[in-house]
Amino acid sequence: MSTELLDAATTASTGALTLARAREAARASGLPFAGSVTPREAWALAQAGEAVLVDVRSAEERHFVGQVAGSVPVPWATGTSLTRNPRFVKELEAKAGHPGKSGKPLLLLCRSGKRSAAAAEAATKAGLTDVFHVLEGFEGDLDDSTQRGHFNGWRFHGLPWTQD
Repeated sequence: MSTELLDAATTASTGALTLARAREAARASGLPFAGSVTPREAWALAQAGEAVLVDVRSAEERHFVGQVAGSVPVPWATGTSLTRNPRFVKELEAKAGHPGKSGKPLLLLCRSGKRSAAAAEAATKAGLTDVFHVLEGFEGDLDDSTQRGHFNGWRFHGLPWTQD
């Protein structure tokens, strides 16, 4: 077997194992959606083409704070007041695909991991399967000085991102 094929097989089995572990942890803790993955796991899954990374932050957040190149933008809430997007599930299916049909899980990313969990729950309740949320989010949790990005999150881990 060639090195390229071996690398692809290893990546695929690693991705499947990552998602299986996330599913099992979700079942054990009673999460109302498929599971949670770390930012590094999300990046590896998206890069391997095994999942679709969906950014559920508002257009303003993506523009001013940054975004993951290649992620699919589907806002969970919009505007500066973050008003809940009533068409979220329909937009998610239209832009990212239905995981049951495409075969690829959806990985939802927000600022800190809270909105992505709520969005994953709503998508699951609407009938989508294989919807995960990305722990820590893009910017991470607040630290003791009420600042983000100092101890966790996509950017903290040095994962690729762009800014307009």
